[in-house]
This record gives sequence, structure tokens and C-alpha cells, in this order.
Amino acid sequence: MKSNAVMKGTMEDIAGPDRVLIVDDHSLVRDGLRSIFDDAFPDCEILEADCLESALATLDSSGEVDLVLLDFNIPDVSRLSGLEQLRDRFPATPVVMVSGVTERNVVRDALAAGAAGFVPKSLKRSQIIEALELVLSGEIYMPELPGDDSAAAEEDLIRARIASLTPQQRVVLSHLVAGRLNKQIAYELDVSMTTVKAHVSAILQKMNVFSRTQAVIMAGKIDFVG
Repeated sequence: MKSNAVMKGTMEDIAGPDRVLIVDDHSLVRDGLRSIFDDAFPDCEILEADCLESALATLDSSGEVDLVLLDFNIPDVSRLSGLEQLRDRFPATPVVMVSGVTERNVVRDALAAGAAGFVPKSLKRSQIIEALELVLSGEIYMPELPGDDSAAAEEDLIRARIASLTPQQRVVLSHLVAGRLNKQIAYELDVSMTTVKAHVSAILQKMNVFSRTQAVIMAGKIDFVG
């Protein structure tokens, strides 16, 4: 996880999204975010929704997108329920929360619940682009908050995500950290390869990462051994 202060690389290093969905009940906000994508990723197709119900219907009818930008406060969600529904229905799609609310507990709760980033609406245009680039590169974006210890915040986030795993999933994660292959894990736990693959998929979803290597790197940051 990185903040905008430690963002590395340039837009040329990152593959731009082909399609994104902006979910916000204010048309001016949607227009503003659309203009950012038009400038930074001119070939990207932009879909819009003004509520969660419309967002889910759009995703069902239009197919997957590379990124969802979800407003924290929209009429038909309660706190993080919109994020949770999107993560349940479309676990492979990164969801970035966008909000005028920047309380530390809100940001951390959103990231712990599986958001790929939390972008305050108060950020400058260039900072929003950097945040989106970071998420598209596979990282997690967390804004710098006054008085926050970014290293401690990252460790708290990782611990929260690992804590969401079942006991068996934590055992499988420990085997991943040890560098074992699926067939080795299946032998050690006396379970089928299908069961191991199901556990690994669940681990990736709950940790909001897209490869076992990312999961291992994340676990290593808190010296997780199971």
C-alpha cells in the first residue's frame, strides 16, 4: 500500500483502463471525474450510475469494468454496504471509494472491507490521477491524513484483512508464505487440489489482491507465519 507521496513511475508505465464505472448521485461530480479520465486516459470508456442499484444493473448488462469509482455517500447504501455488495458480486473488479469524508476510521474501514483505494474529493486533479494510476498498477491507495503514521496504518490494514480469513484460510496462507505449491499444500493438509484452489481464491478476494505473490508480499509486511 502506498500514499500519493510515494507514488513512483509515470503514466506511460501503467496500462490505462479500457472501461470504468463512476457511481455518484451528483452529476457535477461524475462530470468532474469523467473529465479527469478524458485527460489522463482518453481511450477509456466511461460508464455512469447515480445509485448502487443502477451500478449493479450496469455491470450486469455491460460486463466487467477495469475499475469502479464509488461515492461513499449515495442514497441507497448505508456506510460500506455498497462496497461490500460490489466486492461480493464482482470480486475481481477494483473498487475505489471517493468521498468528501476523510475521517481516519472511515478510510481504514473502507480499505479493510476491500476497497482498492480511498480518494478524498479534496485532492488536486494531479493527485487523483496518481491515485488511480497506483490502483491500476495493482497497489492500494491510502491518502495521507494529518497526524497519521502511514507505516502503522498499512500494518493495521493488512492485519484487518488477514483477520477476515477463516482459520483454514490462514493455514493455507501460511503455506503460501512458505513458498509451497498448491499440490504440496493439498498433500500437507490432506485435501483435494480443488479445495486448495478455492481457499486461495477466497484469500485473494478477502485480501483484495490479484495474485498469490501479492498476498505473500502483503503478509510478509507484518511477518505473518500463520
